[in-house]
Amino acid sequence: MLLAAAFALPLAVQAESPIIIKFSHVVAADTPKGRAVQRFKEEAEKRTAGRVKVEVYPNSQLYKDKEELEALQLGSVQMLAPSLSKFGPLGAKQFEMFDLPYLFTSEQQFLRVTGGPIGQELMATLENKGIHGLAFWSGGFHVFSANKPVLKPADLRGLKMRIPSSKVLEASLRLMGALPQTLPFSEVYQALQTGVVDGTENILSSYTSQKYFEVQKHITLTNHTHTGYAAIVNKKFWDGLPADIRAALTEAMKQASDYELQQVTQENQDALAALRKNQRVQVHDLTDAERDLWRTTLLPVHKEMEARIGGGLLSRVYQAAGAAK
Repeated sequence: MLLAAAFALPLAVQAESPIIIKFSHVVAADTPKGRAVQRFKEEAEKRTAGRVKVEVYPNSQLYKDKEELEALQLGSVQMLAPSLSKFGPLGAKQFEMFDLPYLFTSEQQFLRVTGGPIGQELMATLENKGIHGLAFWSGGFHVFSANKPVLKPADLRGLKMRIPSSKVLEASLRLMGALPQTLPFSEVYQALQTGVVDGTENILSSYTSQKYFEVQKHITLTNHTHTGYAAIVNKKFWDGLPADIRAALTEAMKQASDYELQQVTQENQDALAALRKNQRVQVHDLTDAERDLWRTTLLPVHKEMEARIGGGLLSRVYQAAGAAK
């Protein structure tokens, strides 16, 4: 009897062990996305009464941009929140539409598209890649920066500009005569500091959280693209969870998603205010005429990428967003 109890104890302990979710992302913990992941952790653990434990790994602690999706597919991590452009290299080219210049001119347009049937269909395309989509998150609009004023598209000519892996962003930069350089997010600061690249484009909060203002002298508020993220989970792992756990995690993700949108709106406003006060960087606003020049210069990328992304899909997006091209 004692021997049987000794062998039974480890099995009992094992049965009580929590389900571990490794949630990896590439940005700092103290960012809208980083705080949303932390909120998901808190909600998930609370709603499952400790049956789930979420381990958060920010700032590329485990994997860089190009590595994280493969790690998720292999089951090395269970959850990610990558930028939408990262799904293109997986073969989900429809997601590349989010990198199109001036596709959206307001946060509401992005939310209408991702929160409706188009968003659901896009998430469904990830299923056969071993990925289950949980939610779309926002990052806000992108701006350009360099160590010289970039007030019009021609000012980018000849500049080495860092971009994430994106055929659409590459086409946009080349159209303006720039030299796009694909680099992981975690390497951007050093590349700017050492002159490997001359400039970059990103959301405003990255310029404060990653301290790009230390190595860039000029920021131009072009708002040329909008960043989105997808909170995703390894499909095999998700399908293997008990139904009540999936329900609790789904609700936790809803709470985290609402929180993320509030955070990103405030964070980008705060970042802009901080950058305007910072003596190390000059923020350039655009007149209506200057913004129109950026828009008319870059809109041909839509036509160039139509066959790659799908003309029918783009037409539906224009209609859903209420901003037909």
